[in-house]
Amino acid sequence: MDTKVSENNYAFIDGQNLNLAVRDQGWKLDEQRFRIYLKDKYHVTKAYLFIGYVPTNQALYASLQGKGYILIFKPTLMLPSGKAKGNTDAELVLHAMLEYPNYDKAVIVGGDGDYYCLIEHLKKQNKLKKLLIPNRTRYSSLLRKFLPDMAFVSDLRGKLEYK
Repeated sequence: MDTKVSENNYAFIDGQNLNLAVRDQGWKLDEQRFRIYLKDKYHVTKAYLFIGYVPTNQALYASLQGKGYILIFKPTLMLPSGKAKGNTDAELVLHAMLEYPNYDKAVIVGGDGDYYCLIEHLKKQNKLKKLLIPNRTRYSSLLRKFLPDMAFVSDLRGKLEYK
């Protein structure tokens, strides 16, 4: 009889950081495969995806929710260039702490140094499962301290690329 209690881990994903970093490497992430990967590899039961809200992206949001992501929106600003800006760093940190009592360990997906304090706290409390960096060659040097806890989405292209 298997007495191992299954883990209840949550993922907190910087959607913009993940998407742009993967595209900068010349490929597109298969969100469905990525969600399954998080579940199978890290026992992620809830995957929070932090994303800027653009009213014309309803189909994208519905698709992501259908693939098992819980979307947390940040209002966006339209820049003079016509691009939308919606920095979700504070929302990710806040939700990781609001949900803190509800998960065993956290998987943080992003390469931004703004997550340093969160990752450091999770590590000290033995609540960090993994830091998943989207691009092995481009991430904040502040995060190098956590190298033993890191994995790289860029190394998983063969598994996670949208075909």
